[in-house]
Amino acid sequence: MENLTDLPAWQALLKHKKQTENVQMRDLFEQDENRFESFHLRFNDILLDYSKNRINKETMSLLMDLAKQSGLKDWTEKMFSGEKINHTENRAVLHTALRNRSNEPVYVDGQDVMPEVKSELEKMREYSESIRSGQWLGYSGKPIIDIVNIGVGGSDLGPVMVSEALYPYGKVGLRVHFVSNVDPSHICNTLRDLDPERTLFIVSSKSFTTQDTIMNAHTARDWLLENSRNETAVAKHFIAVAANVEAAMAFGIKEENIFKMWDWVGGRYSLWSSIGLSIAIYVGMDRFESLLQGAYEMDEHFRNAPLEENLPVILAVLGIWYNNFYDAESHVLLPYDQHLHRFPAYFQQGDMESNGKSITRDGEKVDYATGPIIWGELGITGQHAFYQNLHQGTHLVPADFIVPIESLNPVGNHHIVLLANFFAQSRTLMTGKNEEEARQELADEGYSEEDIERLYPSRLMQGNKPSNTILLKALTPKALGSLIALYEHKIFTQGVIWNINSYDQPAVELGKKVAASIYDDLKHHKLVDDYDDSTNGLIKYFLKNSND
Repeated sequence: MENLTDLPAWQALLKHKKQTENVQMRDLFEQDENRFESFHLRFNDILLDYSKNRINKETMSLLMDLAKQSGLKDWTEKMFSGEKINHTENRAVLHTALRNRSNEPVYVDGQDVMPEVKSELEKMREYSESIRSGQWLGYSGKPIIDIVNIGVGGSDLGPVMVSEALYPYGKVGLRVHFVSNVDPSHICNTLRDLDPERTLFIVSSKSFTTQDTIMNAHTARDWLLENSRNETAVAKHFIAVAANVEAAMAFGIKEENIFKMWDWVGGRYSLWSSIGLSIAIYVGMDRFESLLQGAYEMDEHFRNAPLEENLPVILAVLGIWYNNFYDAESHVLLPYDQHLHRFPAYFQQGDMESNGKSITRDGEKVDYATGPIIWGELGITGQHAFYQNLHQGTHLVPADFIVPIESLNPVGNHHIVLLANFFAQSRTLMTGKNEEEARQELADEGYSEEDIERLYPSRLMQGNKPSNTILLKALTPKALGSLIALYEHKIFTQGVIWNINSYDQPAVELGKKVAASIYDDLKHHKLVDDYDDSTNGLIKYFLKNSND
């Protein structure tokens, strides 16, 4: 591929930015009474308003040219058709196949993967219904009431995010828990109030060797056996999602209780697979399949809609606009729904592990910014925490505001107050407060002319801070599926434009290798000189002061 910064669209965008960088969004709205109409799109029950951005129609046209010149449509077809676009690991990228609700085949190495995908979905239905109905019995003959998902990364963040988001749909009397941290406090605190006779563990690890996950699984196993005192209990209380069937069976899990993993599914895109078993058990398989349906419909939209009317593409190119032309180094996700409180953390991994790369697909070092720092929090919480910085700080931080129109808990005026804050914040980021308004505000509060002159600068807010607004009709399983897929395809689009591989994670693997080496040193109380002076000194200090 031609170097990104040499593309005609990139050069045109550089010139366009110089011509428009001082334009105020306030003025754009005053000049165009129908700006909202020009810069919003609807998809099913989702509305995307991107009118509060530093853009005009020419900006969007040039950004679309950049996507086209980057070969986005070709790369999209490569992904959906099973080509091995994860070139460093020689793997296809087919999380979309997991939610393919059509009867169309999807091929990897000449083999249609859909029969296996459908078989696993049927198995998920069988197992989830058995547990939800009380037919699955523990070693003492009691039904299961607690599900503990043991995983890390995508094997944890996806299931916990979706389970929290769909909490109102969960089965009453059934609880789901998630353990990811190798810190013993996480597994111990989770197990403290559980009944081993009525607890089922799902161990999610493709290799079944991931240190954090397997250590937590063994602690859970020991806890179970301490109470049951019978090795056969393991088979009644453990299910695995793994590619390494032999290791899972050696742990004590029956072969029929092991769900498949495929190498063409990356961890951070795996909630659609058997990794989502905890979701299916909690909310029911019908709702899990509604989640898949919502994602599939967004897949079809992304694959087929013109770029100019394509929600993931629009979010992606707007992110490129700020990241590469305005030097914005971070992007904040602000859901205004308590059930979406883990959504920012989920896409912090999804985005930063995917596009936190500095080497192109061609093996060259990039000379432009790639993935921004993704962060966020519940919007209401953020208003009383970090919004001050968003409004008056020195950094440009584009924001995504997300809210459902209907609350799943319609109590009093709670939701109206929530929405009032939601609409107010994106407006205030856009408008800011000018000198005239700051002076008038102080005058209305009764300050003297002398005090107004002294205080008004502290009330100024420059505004012109960009944001996107996403309205959902309601937070249903289907809408959530579409929302997740929307962001997945945004990440993919940006990776294509930056010419990077969004589907490997070599830095993560390096960290695991180094940790394994140090673990061996710590376990054997080895005074080391193998690392840098800082690491050697820290290890020696730890060993000297450790009670282990």
